[in-house]
Amino acid sequence: MTLDDCKRLDAQDPLAALRANFILPEGVIYLDGNSLGVLPRAAPARIAEVVTKEWGEGLIRSWNTASWFDLPQRLGDKLARLVGVGPGEVVCTDSTSVNLYKVLFAALSQVLEATGDTRRRTVVSERSNFPTDLYIAESICRERGFTLKLIEARELPAVLTDEVAVLMLTHVNYRTGAMHDMKAITAAAHAAGALTVWDLAHSAGAVPVALADAGADFAIGCGYKYLNGGPGAPAFVWAHPRHVDRFAQPLSGWFGHAAPFEFTPHYRPASGVSRYLCGTQPIVALAGLECGLDSVLAAEPLAGGRGAMAVLREKSLALTDAFIALVEARCPGRFTLVTPRAHAERGSQVCLALTEGAVGGGAYAMVQALIARGVIGDFRAGDARMPDILRFGFTPLYVGFEDVWNAVEQMVQMLEAEQWKLPEFNQKLAVT
Repeated sequence: MTLDDCKRLDAQDPLAALRANFILPEGVIYLDGNSLGVLPRAAPARIAEVVTKEWGEGLIRSWNTASWFDLPQRLGDKLARLVGVGPGEVVCTDSTSVNLYKVLFAALSQVLEATGDTRRRTVVSERSNFPTDLYIAESICRERGFTLKLIEARELPAVLTDEVAVLMLTHVNYRTGAMHDMKAITAAAHAAGALTVWDLAHSAGAVPVALADAGADFAIGCGYKYLNGGPGAPAFVWAHPRHVDRFAQPLSGWFGHAAPFEFTPHYRPASGVSRYLCGTQPIVALAGLECGLDSVLAAEPLAGGRGAMAVLREKSLALTDAFIALVEARCPGRFTLVTPRAHAERGSQVCLALTEGAVGGGAYAMVQALIARGVIGDFRAGDARMPDILRFGFTPLYVGFEDVWNAVEQMVQMLEAEQWKLPEFNQKLAVT
């Protein structure tokens, strides 16, 4: 693949015009949308309107006049179109960690109270799952008398025994970009009598998700990665309709009450997924998230009726294929591909490890040197089981094929100059 090939692909790209919907700094190739999405062009004005008009002038009246009160549900309906569920099934609220606590508690309650099965005292998850998921699971297992069992992905579904209450997985692994077959794994869990909790942090807005078709039980995810909702944007939560009214989630705040403004002293959960709300909602942050969701849904008119995620996925796979091919052709022997090569097994990121002995270490320093050259990716530290990772996320809404070429060109120049050996790139920052 040549630079001219990449320019030709950009000229033929039906999504190319959507790049104008984002504010991208000059001279930056942004390959970190899997950590923090780019600022939608509509967001600053919309957030300013909420602050100056709705808050500044409308004051408390805006809960009614600006429809603040049902904003979590309205945004949830937009998000539902990206994860394969119906309207009224998703709410946008709180953080991923908080929402995971809610759904894991509900799932374990169902096992304990609905089935009465005293053998099922194990929650299973991947050892390489995102740490916050493991921390939350560890905490709730300790509180409720369960055991958290960590496994490698290859051990599924053999570990799904009659002792397993819940299988908790991230659909796309944050370190490797490897993607689970949600439908097959959910079916295997159900066959063993277990419920499933899926984290969609690296899936929503990145890959097609079909929660209802997969028969999943619960799902959560964040709003600030591929959904472009801004740093710390509210997350989302979904519970299958067969579960949603059976158990109240544990954080029974007033926004999850059936009638918050009755101000009764005892809690009565709202019907449906609204019971997964807790306290007063962060309206300014939700407004930013809505701009992010709209930036993804802008791909719908270009999808020929197939939905936004179908056309975004096609470009995502083409971008990641191109990046892999160019790295392997132009940096031979330097890196080992960690992300699965098969389309059905990977998300929208490419993760590289240093080939042992070929460079001599310094994955973190290489990422910093690339950032200094205007190519923004990120680094994830390894351990005895896993190598250090150079991680690159590809958001089709604003990344093009020429970006891919130029990113690899900067990588080649960085390696040839051994720029990563400079002291300034070997000083660890707080956020990697």
